[in-house]
Amino acid sequence: MTLSDSVALGTLLIGCFFFVTGSLGLLRLPDVYTRLHALTKADNLGLGFIAAGLALQSGSWVLAIKLLLIWLLVMLSSAVASQLIAEHMVQRGVTHWTKP
Repeated sequence: MTLSDSVALGTLLIGCFFFVTGSLGLLRLPDVYTRLHALTKADNLGLGFIAAGLALQSGSWVLAIKLLLIWLLVMLSSAVASQLIAEHMVQRGVTHWTKP
């Protein structure tokens, strides 16, 4: 196993860790706003690490740039989608969670 393979494997594992953390945040956090925050932050970071690991393994600059563009598109679309969901929840009168 070469050094680039080890680094790629490490970034892929870190990306999977962030995906699992985001999924746990979806299940464990109390309200829609904190769940959105956990999903958008953790999943975008996880996808970034996975794209970096795959780019290291691709062996092609063109494929690495495509992976970077996919990551940027997902970051943009998840930010817009979470903003729209949060605005809809505010319009429906869903309040923030407060500690009882």
